[in-house]
Amino acid sequence: MGSPERALTEPTSAGSNGGSRRVGRVAIALIAGLIVGISVSQAGIPWLSRAVSFLEPIGSIWVNAIRMTIVPLVVALLLGAVARGGESHSVGRLGGIAFGTFVSLHVAAAVVALVVVPAVMSRVPVDPASVARMQAEASAASAATAEQMRTLPTFGQWVAGLAPANVIRAAADGAMLPLIVFTLLFALALRRIAPDRRDQVLRVFDGVGGAMLEIVRWLIALAPIGVFTLVASTSARLGASLVGAFGYYVFAYVGILIVMTFVVCVLGALGGGVGLRRFFRAGLPAQAVAFSSSSSLASLPALIDSAGRLDVPPSQAGFVLPLAVSSFKVANAVAWLTGTMFLARLYGVPLGISEYLTVVASSVALSFATPGVPNGGFLLLAPVLASVGVPAAGVALLIAVDAIPDLFATVTNVSGDFAAAAIVRRWAAREPTTALEANFTPNAS
Repeated sequence: MGSPERALTEPTSAGSNGGSRRVGRVAIALIAGLIVGISVSQAGIPWLSRAVSFLEPIGSIWVNAIRMTIVPLVVALLLGAVARGGESHSVGRLGGIAFGTFVSLHVAAAVVALVVVPAVMSRVPVDPASVARMQAEASAASAATAEQMRTLPTFGQWVAGLAPANVIRAAADGAMLPLIVFTLLFALALRRIAPDRRDQVLRVFDGVGGAMLEIVRWLIALAPIGVFTLVASTSARLGASLVGAFGYYVFAYVGILIVMTFVVCVLGALGGGVGLRRFFRAGLPAQAVAFSSSSSLASLPALIDSAGRLDVPPSQAGFVLPLAVSSFKVANAVAWLTGTMFLARLYGVPLGISEYLTVVASSVALSFATPGVPNGGFLLLAPVLASVGVPAAGVALLIAVDAIPDLFATVTNVSGDFAAAAIVRRWAAREPTTALEANFTPNAS
């Protein structure tokens, strides 16, 4: 008879079959939601549209329920990962591998963007009447966009904000990077106190984290319902925005993001030393949450659960994934270059390879400082647009049509987070099994 730790860390074949069925249900719910929503949008029947809109609160409740587990789960996982992480140099080594993985995936995404985006976006059809209308819309919205840009923190303010004056407020506001910085400092301090006192604290957080992960498992079991209601209501509401002058941009942008997602998954499977089919099956629940919620942060609990299905140790998942979700946006290169080329076509501004490189390099450099505000990535793009001669007011246009592409960009970002966790698992030395491993290893069922 095997040990309890072995039973907890090795999925059974029955559990694997249950996981496969769950992935299949999520995929069916996602496709069904898209079909229902787009069909309702195309039918144009008011009462049917209202009926579908009633589904949205159900999906919102599901997303909010996932969100409520994020802060306690992140704190519990990070504390256990760092405070029990062996020698200080091993924690630093894990952080170095994680950062190197983020940068490497960013560079790979930038190369793909430079190859694919110009070939696709150079064919944007330009209709003078549509251009005039869109430029008028951009001018009307530029005041609001300028106001949003004024509220962005400077680089100095962003750095200062990493040390939260009120950690409770940071947690309540969902400011993950400041919360992570505080948690890391707290964990490092725990390493310096007497072992018996440290273990008392960690036992409490082990219980909190284990309970949160159990709630996450319940919610992931309800994922088909949440995914269907959110996707159906969203696609029904936004389907009409696919017509008109923005159509090419939206479809081209989405197509490029799908290609980028596949590339990132392949890199994650190869770099992580796992089969591509296994990688896709393990990551699909987190990708479905990302698509339906349009939030990388809301996908974090599902990512942590899915990471266990690739045998990522909880000590590594709890360290790498919160950092990735809060600071690693692999879709930035595609988003910025696609948006810049689209606006350049509209405004008649010629761009060359040097401008492309400027935009892509800026997307990688500024990715880790993207503010946690709506459309924060595109707001940061405004000064980059100005540097290559494209009117910054065009950012308002990109924001106006970002609802549908943002769903796919979130999937790309979450896939990048999952790929990073798989790669780090392969290249970081696994620590011996601890109480954290036993408490947080995801259930295979």
